Amino acid sequence: MPSIAGGGRGRLFAAHRGAIWWLRRRQHRPFSSLAGGGRRGDAPHLPVLIVGAGPVGLYLSFLLTKFGIKCAVIEKNVEFTRHPRAHFINNRTMEIFRKLDGLAGDIERSQPPVDLWRKFVYCTSLSGSVLGSVDHMKQEDFDKVISPISVAHFSQYKLVDLLLKKLEGIGFQTCFPSEIGNSTQDVGLESKILMGHECTSLQQTDEGILIGTSVNNGGRILERKLHCGMLLGTDGARSTVRELAGISMEGERDLQKLVSVHFLSRDLGRYLSSQRPGMLFFVFNPGAIGVLVAHDLEHGEFVLQIPFYPPQQMFEEFSAKVCEQIIVKLVGWEPADVQVLDIKPWAMHAEVAEKYISCNNRVVLVGDAAHRFPPAGGFGMNTGVQDAHNLAWKLGLMLNGVASPSILQTYESERRPVAIFNTELSVDNFKAAMSIPASLGLDPTVANSVHQVINRSLGSIIPRNVQKAVLEGLFSIGRAQVSDYILNEKNPLGSLRLARLRSILDEGKSLQLQFPAEDLGFCYEEGALVAEHCSQKTRKGVKLKHSKRASREYIPSAKVGSRLPHMLVRALPASSEGVFSTLDLVSMDKLEFVLIIAPLKESYEVARATLKVADEFKLSVKVCVMWPQGSADVEVEESRSELAPWTTYVDVEALPRVSGNSWWEMCRISRKNVILVRPDEHIAWRTEWDMVRDADSEVRGVFSQILCLNCHQV
Repeated sequence: MPSIAGGGRGRLFAAHRGAIWWLRRRQHRPFSSLAGGGRRGDAPHLPVLIVGAGPVGLYLSFLLTKFGIKCAVIEKNVEFTRHPRAHFINNRTMEIFRKLDGLAGDIERSQPPVDLWRKFVYCTSLSGSVLGSVDHMKQEDFDKVISPISVAHFSQYKLVDLLLKKLEGIGFQTCFPSEIGNSTQDVGLESKILMGHECTSLQQTDEGILIGTSVNNGGRILERKLHCGMLLGTDGARSTVRELAGISMEGERDLQKLVSVHFLSRDLGRYLSSQRPGMLFFVFNPGAIGVLVAHDLEHGEFVLQIPFYPPQQMFEEFSAKVCEQIIVKLVGWEPADVQVLDIKPWAMHAEVAEKYISCNNRVVLVGDAAHRFPPAGGFGMNTGVQDAHNLAWKLGLMLNGVASPSILQTYESERRPVAIFNTELSVDNFKAAMSIPASLGLDPTVANSVHQVINRSLGSIIPRNVQKAVLEGLFSIGRAQVSDYILNEKNPLGSLRLARLRSILDEGKSLQLQFPAEDLGFCYEEGALVAEHCSQKTRKGVKLKHSKRASREYIPSAKVGSRLPHMLVRALPASSEGVFSTLDLVSMDKLEFVLIIAPLKESYEVARATLKVADEFKLSVKVCVMWPQGSADVEVEESRSELAPWTTYVDVEALPRVSGNSWWEMCRISRKNVILVRPDEHIAWRTEWDMVRDADSEVRGVFSQILCLNCHQV
């Protein structure tokens, strides 16, 4: 067998020795008992407590419950927000949602028609001149070539509603403070979403974390103690869990301050649906500048993002009336039914937590609590959901005594580099978005510089209202650059600027929505896997390679650490299951690994060893025998005889879209390969059967390394 990065055969055998130690010692004890101490006081206890009931926290609670882990969620808000935030769901997240009791199908049926949101529109007003537009959907998205499902446009609060329904279906109950009464100890925790519970303190105990919470019950504040073996912080960009755990953020802060205005207008929705449908509208005119997010044109639901510059411009000045006036300037006419629902300030950051795990592996950050991106490309919620997908199966195996607690460190080693990469990518995409106003003579960096100069030179000696007048006067002069007088083809300067804008759009150098090479092609270089080869490293993780901006084509790969490539297959013998994706070979109803082999005698030998060793490790493994297209049903009898007495296998026939391009060719490997896929659909190990001398020992070493059983720390 060839050397494997990080120690090769010697490392696997060392892992095997560690596995023997672990198997003798664990005796199936739950993780919460490993510390050996008693609980703190009479606080109610659960193995896992999740702080934050956003999409990431709710999804994580669903997965853990499916995997048999008792958990609960606490949420500081008394009710779920209706202010739309994230709205773009990328390919990978939709793939994950396909396996959450049909959630992806619910989203597809509920989202607006794709023709109403596939474009970004650049204009002088919503009813004025269109400067350009970009269509972000391609035919392969509809043909589902690289993924079994397309991207979606669906507001975050609607996603939360669907997740709550799914959780109700598996026994979860949402509890509001008024239902708790005055008692702080009489409400059970398991399968509960406790609203109005703000985390105020955390303290390590011998067997976990003691949580202090503040419960707002109709204005009466109650203090409540909760205890858990694991605390998962999914409480967003301003995470209290992160702060209490003393974890700092690294990166750039305050890239931009904005006001988010949530409003309804069916008049505007009908107009845009018929005249210029789109998802994002970038509006530049002398009266106002803003970005309109069309969450749902059919129902007239919008969010307007307006940059503002404190302390000269204060958030309190953006009243509903002022926001309505700005909307009219951006629309170009006055809709009769504008209803401002909510106005919120927010700051754009590009930061990643210095670490994801703290307090002796008891506190874990997930989602926006671990990373904050500019909203350019929809990376925030998508990265968070994928964090949860990565973490859940590891927690499940650890809490059931199958994996070592050290497996949690692989969550950080795998997901943190992805967050660093996505931070850089979203910043690049944000800068690309800023190239459009810059091409029109509205360089945002100049506006920021003017703001900084005023703060430094005038802030301490001139009253704020004078500073405000100076700032807004300068901005008004700047916005004159997009007046009809300048921005037209007859004006040499305007013509040059319009040509520059068209060039940016035509060359794909403006704000982009889809990143298939990054969304589907990211690869874990180290973690709960047996690495083949480690590429260049940087900082505290692995430096992922950016694809060329002009070409973000996803290239399927069976490299260790990558997502299993999608190809349509059919079960053999022919059954009622019909055609399905290779991704569906991995179950989400239980913690199961999948070994993919070709129908070769030597590969069957590796498969038998895998099933045997999996039984020793108390792991669930299914073997998938990948037959070429056109295989007869009678041929699959070979699998039954070769894999007996095990019956945990499936024979499938690959159905490549391109004639002659087999499953193995698409993966760029030979039929001699065997591929071990983790419960999160990422490849954990790959080898060729002729490189395996002792299948039993090899597979034991592989599972030991994936489960981190070579570490004696508990």
